[in-house]
Amino acid sequence: MFLLRFLGNMESVKEKFLRYIAYDTRSDESSATRPSTPKQSVLLNLLAEELKALGLTDVALENGNVTATFPSNIDDPDGRIPAIGFFAHVDTSPEMSGEGVNPRVTENYDGGDIVLNEEKNIVLRVDDFPELKDYAGQTIVTTDGNTLLGADDKAGIAEIVYTMQYLAAHPEIPHGTLKVAFTADEEIGRGADGFDIPKFGADYAYTFDGGAVGELEYENFNAATAQITVKGRNIHPGYAKNKMINASLIAMELNSMLPPVQRPEHTEGYEGFFHLLKITGEVERAEATYLIRDHDGDEFERKKTMLANCVNLLNSRYGDDTLHLELRDSYRNMKEKILPHFRVVETARKAMEKAGVTPIVKPIRGGTDGARLSFMGLPCPNVFAGGHNFHGRYEFVPVESMEKACAVMLNIIELYAE
Repeated sequence: MFLLRFLGNMESVKEKFLRYIAYDTRSDESSATRPSTPKQSVLLNLLAEELKALGLTDVALENGNVTATFPSNIDDPDGRIPAIGFFAHVDTSPEMSGEGVNPRVTENYDGGDIVLNEEKNIVLRVDDFPELKDYAGQTIVTTDGNTLLGADDKAGIAEIVYTMQYLAAHPEIPHGTLKVAFTADEEIGRGADGFDIPKFGADYAYTFDGGAVGELEYENFNAATAQITVKGRNIHPGYAKNKMINASLIAMELNSMLPPVQRPEHTEGYEGFFHLLKITGEVERAEATYLIRDHDGDEFERKKTMLANCVNLLNSRYGDDTLHLELRDSYRNMKEKILPHFRVVETARKAMEKAGVTPIVKPIRGGTDGARLSFMGLPCPNVFAGGHNFHGRYEFVPVESMEKACAVMLNIIELYAE
């Protein structure tokens, strides 16, 4: 078994992960640069040097992407073996700080609550996160409650670099041409911006950016972001009758017009939602940002139309220029681009089974670089990286899940080489 061969003097996937999360790589949606934050470039440069040290060729850092090639060691004159790519992203969510990550490593986890921060009484409770019990006896990496952990997606980075390291140390393992890519700004929907697929040279690819062990995803949300600005009119409240227009109240009124049942906290599976991501306001001006998501393309368009109709109704009530709506599509459901190349899904499924992992094929309630890459011409489903509770202080990842992801990656490589 592959996992039994992880022993040796190589840096382990856990050690790589702990080293990478020390880098603050938070992305910034308000920035127009690529990467959106210079801190991402620090880790990107480090990864480029590590890939060079492992013997990968064509290592390049361009437009916020590190790309590299692990050359084939198989005589393949007919070109029957496809070039396979592996993607992960360096940035972490803007929703919570990734600066000064102080991980806690719990070995031989006993299946109970994990105290993250005794002083602040921050506890990872089994009652809140019952999936914790599935990892009893394993090694769990958590935060100290002050930051996110960064398993999304530094677990994926560690898994890819570890697997390349393993192959470099075991040249007897047959493999075709392998392509590696680490992207910036995935968390703000820009991970595939400017990515040169023909130059990259992969026939198929996989993002290692999923959650629990076994997750295999080739369907994702259609996604849009709505930015709404409300202009008000401030008058002394003692003399405001028939004169004041309170922008904050109008923003609240707009939110009340959207169906509560279509909020993230009330949806699951294929159900879409309106997510009020941020709202700020005073009497004179208010701003609200919504994420609009749905797997079904028609339902997605209806959601965008519903929001636009609500804005138009309020403008008719308070004045034509009171509310301004900007709608921007982020990514689309990759299913239609994956189905004609379903081999990529079946190979990943077989690779999991070969590693002793039960595949859990389900839609992504989010998006990955793979969604955009698929529409750009590179079929790219998503494979688990092992983490849980991304984007917040309760994030955790079992070390054994990262090791399983490495085993699945190696099996994917071996299956294509057969």
